[in-house]
Amino acid sequence: MTTTLKALLGVDIPLIQAPMAGVQGSALAIAVSNAGALGSLPCAMLTPEALRAELQALRAGTQRPFNVNFFCHTPPVPDPIREAAWCAALAPFYTEAGIDIAAVPAGAGRVPFSAEAADLLEAFCPAVVSFHFGLPAPELVQRVKGWGARVLSSATTVEEAFWLEAHGADAVIAQGLEAGGHRGMFLTDDVTTQTGTFALLPQVVRAVSVPVIAAGGIADAAGVAAAMALGATGVQVGTAYLLCTEATTSPIHRVALQSDAARHTALTNVFTGRPARGIVNRVMRELGVMSASAPAFPLATATMAPLRAWGERQGSGDFSPLWSGQNTTGCRGVGAARLTQALAEGLRGHLA
Repeated sequence: MTTTLKALLGVDIPLIQAPMAGVQGSALAIAVSNAGALGSLPCAMLTPEALRAELQALRAGTQRPFNVNFFCHTPPVPDPIREAAWCAALAPFYTEAGIDIAAVPAGAGRVPFSAEAADLLEAFCPAVVSFHFGLPAPELVQRVKGWGARVLSSATTVEEAFWLEAHGADAVIAQGLEAGGHRGMFLTDDVTTQTGTFALLPQVVRAVSVPVIAAGGIADAAGVAAAMALGATGVQVGTAYLLCTEATTSPIHRVALQSDAARHTALTNVFTGRPARGIVNRVMRELGVMSASAPAFPLATATMAPLRAWGERQGSGDFSPLWSGQNTTGCRGVGAARLTQALAEGLRGHLA
C-alpha cells in the first residue's frame, strides 16, 4: 500500500508536510517537494491574488507534485447575543491594551473552498488538493478530480473516515488528538470523540479500503516507523517543520516551541471559534481553553487579532495562537529538505 500511495501522489517519499496557515508560504512547500516528499500550501487565508502568486511561485520553484489545502466549513450565521458575550469576556484585555473594542471590524478571515477557487486552481492543475473539515460539495470534488488531482481529507474518527471514502476521498489522513492546529473534525463537535494517533490509526486502516496517512505526534524517524508498523501507508508531519529555515514562524512562536511551555498544549477555541491545539498561554488560561462564549468559526479571529498584535509588539505571545502538536522534540532549525530526509529514515523497508 505504500507503493500505492507513492504512485497515487507521484512522490518518492510517502510523507506529507502538513499545511500550516500563518507560519508558512510556498517556500516550505517547494523545499519539501524538491526533497521527494509532498509539500503543502495552506490556502484558506489567502486572497485570490495571494493564492495566484503563491501558485505561480510553486510552479516556478518545483517540477514535483505539491498539495494545496482548503477549508470547507459552512460559513456561520452571526449570533449577536453570543458575540456580545464574547466582547464582554474580552473587554478587560482591551482595556489593558488601551484599544476600543467597538472599533474592531468584523470579518471571517478564512473562507471555504468555492467555485471561484476552483476556477483559479484549474489553470495550475495541482496534483493534490486536500481539505479540512470534510469535503466540499460533490460538484466541486468532481471538478478537482476532473483535472486529474488526487483528493485528501482529514478524519478524526472512524465514522469520518467512512464518510470521506464514501464521498470521494482518494486517501484519508487519520488525524490523532496529538496534532497541532485545527482539528479536522466535521461530523461532530464533541471533542470527547477524539483519540490519539496510534489508537485511531489501526481502526481507520481496518475500516476503509483507501490509503491511510497517519498524522499527529509524529516528529522523528522512530515515530514514522511506528505509524508504518500500525498500517499507515504514509505520514503527515507538521509541528516538526515549524522551526525550519523556510517556515515563516514568528520569533515569539519559535521561542515558545523551544521552551518548557511547549510541553503543555491544549485544544482551544478562543482564537478562531473551533478546537485547535496550541501552547497554553495567558489568554487560554484566563478565558478557559474551551469557551462557550467564543463565536462560531471563524468569527472569533477578528476580535482576537488586535490583542495579538498589541501583545506581539511588546514581545509577548499572551494573545497569539501558538499552534503546536504535543510532540515538539522533532523541531529543528534546519532546512526543510534536511528534515524531510531525516524523517524518511523511518520509512526504510517501505520505499521499494
